[in-house]
Amino acid sequence: MSSNGLARHRCARARFVGWTLTFLLTGACGTGGVTTAAGPDGPAQTAYTPPAGKGPIVVVLSGHSGPGLYHGYAAELSRLGYYSVLLDGKDILTREQDGAGNLRKAIERAQRSSQAVPGKAAVIGFSQGGGGALAHGANMPDLVSTVVAYYPQTNFVSDIGRLAARFQVPVLVLAGAADRYHNCCLIESMRAMQAAAAERQAQFELVVYPYADHGFNLRTSAYRGEDDADAWRRTTEALRRYHPVP
Repeated sequence: MSSNGLARHRCARARFVGWTLTFLLTGACGTGGVTTAAGPDGPAQTAYTPPAGKGPIVVVLSGHSGPGLYHGYAAELSRLGYYSVLLDGKDILTREQDGAGNLRKAIERAQRSSQAVPGKAAVIGFSQGGGGALAHGANMPDLVSTVVAYYPQTNFVSDIGRLAARFQVPVLVLAGAADRYHNCCLIESMRAMQAAAAERQAQFELVVYPYADHGFNLRTSAYRGEDDADAWRRTTEALRRYHPVP
C-alpha cells in the first residue's frame, strides 16, 4: 500500500461470495476497488466506483471474519450504479472504538468523494456488521436513508425494545430461522425486534427463511441459493425504493 493509504485492491485476496447473480471474481475486481487505510478521516475501507463513474453511496459492513468474504457483494452493488464502500464490521460494532463515530466518518468521507452523488448513504450489514447497522446506522437519519441487515448480531443488546425504539430510517432484516451460530443472531431476538418496531410504528420488515442458518448467502456449508437470491432481490428492491440510482 502506498504512503497515502491508497492501493488497488488485490484480487487474489478477495474470496468469492455466492449469490445467484452470476459474475466472476475477476469481473468484480475489474470494477476498480480502491483500499484506503484507517486514519483521521475514518476506518479502513475498500471503495468501488460504478460504471457511470458516480453514484449514490452504499456502505457495506462485513461480518466478524472481516471484509474478505464481502468484496464481491460490494462490487456487485457498484455494478448496479452505486458508489459502494466496504468496511470491517468490527470497526462499527465494537467496545474498543467509537463505532458510531467510525460509521459517521466513513459516510462523510464517502460524501466528499468525486465518485459519490451528494446525499445520504444506505447501510447494509452482515452479522456483526448487521448489528452495527442496526445500533448506529438506523439511528442516523441525517446521514442514512435505509438499513438492510443480514442475520444481524443482537446478543449485545439487553433490551431489544430499546434498540428498536431508536430506529429512525426504514429497516429490512433478513434472518434464518435455524440460525444458532454462537447464539449471536437468534430468530427469537429478530421476532422481538419486529414486535417492538411494530409497537412504535417504525418502518421495519423482517423476512425469515425457515431452513436457513447463519451466513446463508455465503459460499460455505450454510449456503442456500434460493434464500440468497430472494435476499438479494429484497435488498435491491429496498434500495430502489429508499435509495435509488438517479
